[in-house]
Amino acid sequence: MSDSTPLLSHSDKPSGPKLPPWSLDDTIERCIGGFAWFQIFQAILVSLAWVFDAQQTFISIFTDAVPSWHCTDESVCNSFSNICQLPKDAWSWDWPAYTSIISEWGHECSTSFIIGLPASSSFMGCLLGGLVLATLADSTLGRKNMFLFSCLTMSSSSILTLFSPNIWIYSVLRFINGFGRATVTTCALVLSTELVGKRWRGQVGVIGRKEEAITTLKSMAQTASALTMSFSNVLIEQESVNDNVDIYYSIRILVKKRWAAQRLATLMFTGFGIGMVYYGMPLGLGNISVNLYLSVTLNALSELPASLITFLLIGKINRKESLLGFTILSGVCSVMCVVMGRVWPSFQIAMELISFFSACTAFNMALIYTLELFPTCVRNSAISMVRQALVFGGMFSPLLVAAGRENNLISFGVFGMAIGICGLPLIGLPETRGGTFCDTMDEEEHKQKDAIPTLA
Repeated sequence: MSDSTPLLSHSDKPSGPKLPPWSLDDTIERCIGGFAWFQIFQAILVSLAWVFDAQQTFISIFTDAVPSWHCTDESVCNSFSNICQLPKDAWSWDWPAYTSIISEWGHECSTSFIIGLPASSSFMGCLLGGLVLATLADSTLGRKNMFLFSCLTMSSSSILTLFSPNIWIYSVLRFINGFGRATVTTCALVLSTELVGKRWRGQVGVIGRKEEAITTLKSMAQTASALTMSFSNVLIEQESVNDNVDIYYSIRILVKKRWAAQRLATLMFTGFGIGMVYYGMPLGLGNISVNLYLSVTLNALSELPASLITFLLIGKINRKESLLGFTILSGVCSVMCVVMGRVWPSFQIAMELISFFSACTAFNMALIYTLELFPTCVRNSAISMVRQALVFGGMFSPLLVAAGRENNLISFGVFGMAIGICGLPLIGLPETRGGTFCDTMDEEEHKQKDAIPTLA
C-alpha cells in the first residue's frame, strides 16, 4: 500500500534533478515564515517566566532592607544616635518587625557579610546552577525539559522560604532558589528565538537535533503547501564526534576553539561588569535619600523603555558599538551618583536611573549579541556562561551595597568603574548585525574565512 503522505517522508532515492540543500534558516522561512501568530504566542508564553525570575532576583530590595526607626526614649536617644549603641527600649521600628528579615531576626547590628548573605546566596546558587545545568539544555534534557525543571524549582523553593526560622535557613533556601532558576532566562531566550525567521530573531531574542527539528517544523507549518515540502533536502550539518557525548562537550568545544574562547571570555568579562550594575543598582536604592518604593517603581519602569528600545532598534543598530556605548554611559552615570550624592542630592536618583537604564539595555544587547556570535551546537551553553558571568558580578553587589551604606563610593563608585572597564574588550569582537545563524563550529569558521576578503 502506498504511503498516504509521501511528500513528508525522507526519500533515500533521488527523483528528478537534485536540489541544492537548504540551510536551517531557509527551511524555517519556508515552513513557518518569519514570525507567525503561533511564534508570537510561544515567545510571549515562554517570556512570562522572566517576570517571576526578576521577582525572585529583586525581592531582596524589600525583604533584606534595613527599616527606618525612631526614638522612644529621647533622654538617651536622638535621630543621630547609633542604633547599635542604644538600649532596646530606647528605640522602635517604624514598621512591623516582619517587614524585613533584618528587623524580624534582629540583625540591624550584624556585619555587612551577614546582612548581604541571603542575596549573595541567591547569586551563588545561580552561578553554580548555571555551571551544572547549562549544558543539559544542549544535551540530555533539552531546552523545554530544563525550562520546566527550573520553573518548578524556583516556585517550590520560594514557597518554602515563608517558613524560614532564621537567616541561615533563609539563605540556604535562597541558594536553592538561585540554583533552580539559573537557566530560566537562557532557556526562555533560546526557546523563543530558535523557531523564528532570521529577520525577527533579534526582536524576540536553532534546533540542534535534526529529527526533532524536522518534526517541529512539520507541526508548525503555516500552510498546506508547506506540508508538501520534502524535508530530506534540509542541510543540518553534524559535527564529526562520538555519539556518546557527555554533557560538558559543548563547553569543551568553546574552550578548544581559539576564536570561540576569545569571544566567550570577552563577553563574560563584559557580563561581569554589567551584572554588577544591573543587580547592584536596585539593591543600593536604600542608600539613596529617596523613598524606597518610589525609587524601585522608577527603576522598574526604566526597564520598559530599555526593552522597547532594544526591540525597535535591534535591526538598525550595530550590536558591538551599541553594547560598548551603553556600558560606558552606565559607568559614567554610576560614578556621578557618588558625586551628586555629595554635591546635588536631588539629582542622585536621576543619575541612578540613567545608569540602570543603560545597564538594562546592555544586558539585553549582551544576550542577543552572544546568541548571534555562536553556532547552534553551543549557543545555549555560550549564553548560559555569559549569564553566569552576569550573575557572578551580581554576587558581589549585596556585599558592596551593605558596605556602602555610609560611603556610596564603595557601592556606586565600584559599580561604575567595573562596568566601564569591563566593556572595553568588546572592541576586538566582530559585528553580527545582518548576519546569519550557523549550525556547527565548522560552518562558523568558514563564515569567518569568507568574511576576511570582504573586510579587506
